[in-house]
Amino acid sequence: MPEQNKFRPEFIFEQTEPISGVVQKPLTSFERLTNQSWLRKCILLIVMACIWQVYALNLNNSLIFPTFTATIASFADAILTGGLMGKALNSIEILLIGYAVGLVCAATLTALAITTRIGSDLLETLTSMFNPLPAIALLPLALIWFGLGAGSIVFVLVHSVLWAVALNTHSGFMAVSPTLRMVGKNYGLNGFRYVYKILVPAAFPSILTGLKVGWAFAWRTLIAAELVFGVSSGSGGLGWFIYENKNMLDIPAVFAGLFTIIIIGLFVENVIFNNIEAITVRKWGMQT
Repeated sequence: MPEQNKFRPEFIFEQTEPISGVVQKPLTSFERLTNQSWLRKCILLIVMACIWQVYALNLNNSLIFPTFTATIASFADAILTGGLMGKALNSIEILLIGYAVGLVCAATLTALAITTRIGSDLLETLTSMFNPLPAIALLPLALIWFGLGAGSIVFVLVHSVLWAVALNTHSGFMAVSPTLRMVGKNYGLNGFRYVYKILVPAAFPSILTGLKVGWAFAWRTLIAAELVFGVSSGSGGLGWFIYENKNMLDIPAVFAGLFTIIIIGLFVENVIFNNIEAITVRKWGMQT
């Protein structure tokens, strides 16, 4: 009697080569497109523009709410003939001066706070006193102290930037784990090298948040200050452009000024700060 097969046919499996690497399902064209952050944001902006257009058409009152197309037409005309680009550059120049001075002051206060107890107490006290104080409330005093010039606006910009940046930077430094601090000490790092190689990278997410918040506060303060300052001096940047066209009841031009502010804000947030974030905290693996 022949020897019967020990294995049942339904349980015989052919040996295959082991699969190496990670098996990943290929993405469809739609999935690849929707993974693009810039594309999703552009779609959102287009949807909001359509909502704006439909609402303005239904309202049918250009003195209250002009259409999106009328705003774009006024925006193009203001750039070509209305000096909008020059006023925007004037605002950005003053903003950068105030922002830079505010960052230097914030860095100085933060350096004192992380090195001495008196500096830490000083920063906490000053932040509690002046951070809740609206920067624009200091503009009347600034006009008395510095006169009708750019110095008054720079002063209020420094106030709006200083406390937000200093507070976030100091909080970031204080949140650095003791393990990282000990690693730096074990490698013999001290002084500037210790701050640069250990504290700054570990605290940079908080520092970057402070930079964003400080810039947003400075931008809003600048436009508000220019509205008041423009009334006093008859000149200025985007704030004065908005105020001047409001007096002439050119509401599409007013919206064009606001549209310019929005464009600059989108550019700074999505280009400048996103690139800084990509080459720092994302590259270091601190964010996904």
